[in-house]
Amino acid sequence: MNNSAPRVLVIDDEMQIRRFLDIGLRAEGYHVLQAANAAEGLALAATQSPDLVILDLGLPDREGHEVLAELRQWSTVPVLMLSVRSAESEKVRALDNGANDYVTKPFGMQELMARLRALLRHHPVTGLADVPPLYDDGHLLIDLVRREVRLDGNEVALTRKEYAVLALLLRHAGRVVSQQQLLREVWGATHVQDTHYLRIVMGRLRQKLADDPGAPRWLKTEPGVGYRFLDPPDGSVLPE
Repeated sequence: MNNSAPRVLVIDDEMQIRRFLDIGLRAEGYHVLQAANAAEGLALAATQSPDLVILDLGLPDREGHEVLAELRQWSTVPVLMLSVRSAESEKVRALDNGANDYVTKPFGMQELMARLRALLRHHPVTGLADVPPLYDDGHLLIDLVRREVRLDGNEVALTRKEYAVLALLLRHAGRVVSQQQLLREVWGATHVQDTHYLRIVMGRLRQKLADDPGAPRWLKTEPGVGYRFLDPPDGSVLPE
């Protein structure tokens, strides 16, 4: 097996489709990972660092749209949606929610391969994984797969917006994330000027995490620019 081959994760509950894709992808030199449901797929995405994900919309345990939304909380891996649903509204929803491409079933293998090659050209395989899905510095634990946040062992109850902001900042740990980027990705493009929304959420996050803005442990304000999740001094972001 070529360890440098692009790793493609196929999440589809139809065994025939998985087998068809497995044969076709391996023939083209890809390394293939398979999952029959959302839970297996998210676990493999978190632990195996695929270079590309082929995601079916009609999974038995969760909607593909939900899986995509959760994946986008902590990963920028390119995602190609696969579905029998051909309605324009389904395609628009998937693309707006972070999918990179959308293919309807039935599909031709040659067209699918061309789309995969195009996605990988725009997201080249570098050998570097996304941010590890688990952060734990001994006080604060953030599990991006389980959507769980704990402070000194106690669960922290976050709203969807609070969690989304925290997850986005963690994905870019050590780097400044602008107010506009946070607003665009969490609230949508029509809210990029609504900075008061972000200030309220950041205030609540700091309160729940007992994080003093004057001497931050995790959430640092970059005045006039945005916010930054501070890198732990001992490198406590755990590997997969």
